[in-house]
Amino acid sequence: MKSKTSPQIAVHLGRLKLKNPVMTASGTFGYGEEYADYVDLNRLGAVVVKGLSLKPRLGNPPPRIMETTGGMLNAVGLQNIGVDAFIEEKLPFLRKYDVAVIANIYGETYDEYKKVAKKLSAAKGVHALELNISCPNVKKGGVSFGSDPKVAARVTQAVKEEASLPVIVKLTPNVTDIAVIAQAVEKAGADAISLINTLTGMAVDLKTRKPYLRNITGGLSGPAIKPVALRMVWEVVKKVSVPVIGIGGIMTAEDALEFLILGAKAVQIGTANFINPHATMEVIEGIKDYLTANKIKDVNEIIGTFQP
Repeated sequence: MKSKTSPQIAVHLGRLKLKNPVMTASGTFGYGEEYADYVDLNRLGAVVVKGLSLKPRLGNPPPRIMETTGGMLNAVGLQNIGVDAFIEEKLPFLRKYDVAVIANIYGETYDEYKKVAKKLSAAKGVHALELNISCPNVKKGGVSFGSDPKVAARVTQAVKEEASLPVIVKLTPNVTDIAVIAQAVEKAGADAISLINTLTGMAVDLKTRKPYLRNITGGLSGPAIKPVALRMVWEVVKKVSVPVIGIGGIMTAEDALEFLILGAKAVQIGTANFINPHATMEVIEGIKDYLTANKIKDVNEIIGTFQP
């Protein structure tokens, strides 16, 4: 009796090859080590570590996380140990695994982005950079880098000048036309684009008539935002030629497959990791099962097959 041949699930994001299209989302998987007891890191398409800044950052005061209907609000404030400590203390652990490591980075100035990118490009074991451009640009009065096409393009270009690694630009959904931002960063040299980051939201405590979050507003993630994410990914894949990575409310393989059918080359699993630490493994297996059940030999055969 012939054994069943497993479907091919490797994908390419430009010059970055992944074993499969399932990545972790920055800020939901720590530095990788935190999930190593629950997930076989070798089986992941990529580990995207939590956002790294030039200097360590404490983040916002609590309360800074709360559950909402169909998701969660977070105002953690990009707490992290800083790029130098990551390279020295966290990266050696990740080097033990055969998995693509993507460093998510952010800054408050163009210079900060450039310095972090330069340090990580020189570090052994980092395979790509993901730019979080949802951060406030202090030179522009606190306006997000990702909300202005010209500013988004400039920060992308600044990092490309310093980075030898592929550069993925992660877009904020809190804009009027996300496709315009996507086109701007593509023109500036982005190797790939990931979207969406969290939607800005808030919650009110009826007893105290105060905000639940100390920061007042926070980022909404989870299943509640999936329809918005799907719409924005669809808008972007029609307007750019670089690979797109879909993010937003992916809990199951079926969710992930919707993004792939729309044209995303890969997906990131975020909030699901908090609910089910095995979520990434289940999504990978679920994608294989779907391909096998539908007699599809290669996951790339379904990418971009959406028929409006």
